[in-house]
Amino acid sequence: MTNNSNSLDPLIEKRLSRRDILKTAGIGGVGVILGASGLGGILSINESKASTTETNGEVVPFYGKHQSGITTKTQNHVYFVSLDVSTSKKEDLVKLFKNWTNAAALLTKGKAMGELSGNEFLPPKDTGEAAGLSASNLTITFGVGPSLFIKDNQDRFGLKHKKPKELADLPKFPLDALEEDWTGGDLCIQACADDLQVAFHAVRNLIRIARGKATLRWAQTGFQRTKQADPKNETPRNLFGFKDGTVGPDVNSEKQMNQHVWVQPGDGPNWLVNGSYLVVRRIQMFIEVWDRTNLREQENTFGRSRDSGAPLGQKDEFDKLDFNHKKENGEDYIPANSHVRLSHGDGSQQILRRAYSYSNGMDVKTGSFDAGLLFKCFQRTPSKQFIPIQNRLAKMDKLNEYTIHRGSAIFACLPGTKQGGFIGETLFN
Repeated sequence: MTNNSNSLDPLIEKRLSRRDILKTAGIGGVGVILGASGLGGILSINESKASTTETNGEVVPFYGKHQSGITTKTQNHVYFVSLDVSTSKKEDLVKLFKNWTNAAALLTKGKAMGELSGNEFLPPKDTGEAAGLSASNLTITFGVGPSLFIKDNQDRFGLKHKKPKELADLPKFPLDALEEDWTGGDLCIQACADDLQVAFHAVRNLIRIARGKATLRWAQTGFQRTKQADPKNETPRNLFGFKDGTVGPDVNSEKQMNQHVWVQPGDGPNWLVNGSYLVVRRIQMFIEVWDRTNLREQENTFGRSRDSGAPLGQKDEFDKLDFNHKKENGEDYIPANSHVRLSHGDGSQQILRRAYSYSNGMDVKTGSFDAGLLFKCFQRTPSKQFIPIQNRLAKMDKLNEYTIHRGSAIFACLPGTKQGGFIGETLFN
């Protein structure tokens, strides 16, 4: 083989058919060929000749103080993946995050990963399914899990001393029925976009870059009503038909975001300052049971009107919750075991919700819908925010009769970075 050619040696071309090379790639052997031929850059990221699409203002900046996809206006779709790191070398991990950063900067602009390969025996640099599509407000958010730092009591990458106290596996809450297939992970990628194909394309190509360094652990798509279907931009409804996400910190208030969402200096290791903790829960909804429940019972379960979203006994969705408001017979308008009452508590614990509905077809065990809520929330201090809220809900929430928690994970979403830097730089340096 020559060192400066973009084609394989003629002898190899004669001996290896295209199918042979694809088979070899499937078992990881293509790395030997690429490394020996000087073609190791087949998955390198090259913007200079990458195809582009006019985006008509549908671009969310990737670089910045904070990662996008946290306070960004919620897009129509999410593709969320959890990964396990397969390499044992810290330098591989650093290289992965550098490559991911470069790739994400291209993808969020609506650009392809590079021009098509000129060699018919090698795959193109970009998988191609987003060709001609706009950026669709794509955001890509990266996080690291507790097991990246310590796993089986091993300091995997010399990062044990940097593990924040808050980055710990969530406790098992009452009534949890967690399944290993939907739980944990060393790393996560959240791709949100107004087009599901754009979101999938982003994740697919990032996973491709991770080959040999990380593998998929679990993945879940999610959706909400589209912007085209809801031009009034009202609060989205969950699969039970109720408005979901009425209350939360104001993303336009720097004071509230610093108080409730962004990690601050002194909270723990300073590498996470301007980042946030992400809690993910995959919650299956028993839709068929809910559909046989009368409206009054449904509204008492949530503590809100299904139609308007208003707290029971009030008129407007955004009316202040009044737990002292009683009916003529002395009963509370908002029941003590209602979801809104228990999640609110005394109002001091706020989380930034970014939830999506999901539908995975049919649950083959029961013959019912496998559908529910991919609950995601960001916060500054999980031990003081999500955990006490979930403890209250797990013990008394009437909604527990209609839902079950199948998956759970926690990640530290890294701070943003400037152009020329990379996501995770503060951690790995």
